[in-house]
Amino acid sequence: MLLINLGTPDAPEPKAVRRYLKQFLSDPRVIEIPRLLWQPILHGAILPARPRRSARLYRQVWTGEGSPLAAITARQANALAGAFGENVQVDFAMRYGRPAIGERIDVLKSAGCERILIAPLYPQYCAATTATANDAAFAHLRRLRWQPALRTLPPYHDDPDYIAALKASVEASLALLEFEPQAILASFHGMPERTLRLGDPYHCHCRKTARLLGEALGRDLLVGFQSRFGRAKWLSPATETLLAELPGRGLKRLAVVAPGFAADCLETLEELAIRGRETFLAAGGSHFAALPCLNDSPEGIEMLRALLSRELEGWASSP
Repeated sequence: MLLINLGTPDAPEPKAVRRYLKQFLSDPRVIEIPRLLWQPILHGAILPARPRRSARLYRQVWTGEGSPLAAITARQANALAGAFGENVQVDFAMRYGRPAIGERIDVLKSAGCERILIAPLYPQYCAATTATANDAAFAHLRRLRWQPALRTLPPYHDDPDYIAALKASVEASLALLEFEPQAILASFHGMPERTLRLGDPYHCHCRKTARLLGEALGRDLLVGFQSRFGRAKWLSPATETLLAELPGRGLKRLAVVAPGFAADCLETLEELAIRGRETFLAAGGSHFAALPCLNDSPEGIEMLRALLSRELEGWASSP
């Protein structure tokens, strides 16, 4: 079994960030602009300037274990070791950066794994996340003479186990706060609006997750989309816009949850917990909390165990 997340630089330094961004922003699933138009922009404007700024942001969240995203994904894999029987190995990879998907498939194959479940840890399906992770696995198989059998984890945006885990996590986090939020904002990673028109179900999946989580919590959730990039029109409303406007609507105590992220990362720890807080308080908010992702919490690991056990049916039996 191979758990897959988006990826991260090897270090919070411009050179490492540039290498990561070049791979990430060269993926046609991520940037759906003709290559001849996009590459001059990428190499002429973005890569010369953006890595230094991004490195400063990464340094704010970097830990003794390295990148939070990589460290948490590794802990998730370790926590699931042995959960599916002694014959099932659990490994992890990053779509961009290291450890690479092809590299870890080779490791699993060398260990005797003839059947591999590819598990992109994206609850809501998006071509720029789920599909490109699967693409990388399929592309690597094209180079193998003896291919292992593959299955892929489908999106789980409305799975009862996922919603129950989110509910338990949110309630536990809220119980630790020193204030009562007037509202909870569910912030999902943004995507260009044209992806919705082209048939990507991501927007609908995000909205359904928020609705189901709100029903489970017994309160309506606000929904926003973060991490806008470039000049294209993106899914709305924008999280940063909501954070700037909500205090003016009388909502001065806010909790933010990021249900689309399986593990805390730059987008949750820096964009929401640091910059989001600054935006909200500067606009007149009084209390702000960015709630943790499921990460390797007991409820998060149990949810993954249940989801992945179902996908392994016929291949392995859980102990």
